[in-house]
Amino acid sequence: MSESTPLPASPSADPAPADGAACMPSASDADRPWVLVTGAARRIGRVVALELAAQGWNVALHCHHSTAEAEATAGEARSLGAQAEVFGADLADALACEALVPSVLLRCGRLDAVVNNASLFEYDDVAGFTVGAMDRHWRTNTAPAILLTRALHEHLLARGGTGCVVNLLDQKLANPNPDYFSYTLSKAALEAAGVMLAQALAPVLRVCGVSPGVTLLSGPMSQDEFTAAHRLTPLARSSTPEDIARAVRYLLESPAITGTTLLVDGGQHLQAQPRDVLFLARNND
Repeated sequence: MSESTPLPASPSADPAPADGAACMPSASDADRPWVLVTGAARRIGRVVALELAAQGWNVALHCHHSTAEAEATAGEARSLGAQAEVFGADLADALACEALVPSVLLRCGRLDAVVNNASLFEYDDVAGFTVGAMDRHWRTNTAPAILLTRALHEHLLARGGTGCVVNLLDQKLANPNPDYFSYTLSKAALEAAGVMLAQALAPVLRVCGVSPGVTLLSGPMSQDEFTAAHRLTPLARSSTPEDIARAVRYLLESPAITGTTLLVDGGQHLQAQPRDVLFLARNND
């Protein structure tokens, strides 16, 4: 086993069967690494999974409720030459979260990387803050990533391998404002956890982060507000899902990087913003 996350082999010309059979690597693809992407049915998670599938990774696709969309994404990944399997779990349920990596290993035989993409994004501010809101965000955005990272590390130790975790964060952490208070706190905790996990789990496991800017419509933002927000950056553009996917792949395949975060946001983090970009775009619309 090499000193770093095994680099993916070239995509196979023959897509894996779509019958949901167990996906133990065959002799021809035993060296092709597996990555678990949480929240992979739609949006950024889907694009990340397909980018990795096209570049030599087999993909374990996590979803909560969006099973049909996850199966469709798995079909697309198979058409790109990857093996792909779908796993349903409520990550906010600690027992379900802790069972996820063992389920992946049972069906796929190995796991080399995790992309913690699944996220809760609900609005609150200081005046509206409740312990319940903080708890919901912590249970979805922070604790699952730690549990999955620990489980991957345990597997790699037992297997004698090395791997990588990439956590999806937010450029707000480099340029904070008090909107989306509980969400921001949960992502700040995840960023801090990533640094500590990188320290604790090296050299077996690297832990990195990607901080997107305004990437897709979310919350109450209208299309016009999204377009305006996307341009409120030094580069007059923010991130696309494809930008985020390429950044994730770069970190997964860069054996000298750990404990750091890539900001992929058109430079948004360079500008002081007193409120969330939604409200700035709304005022400029």
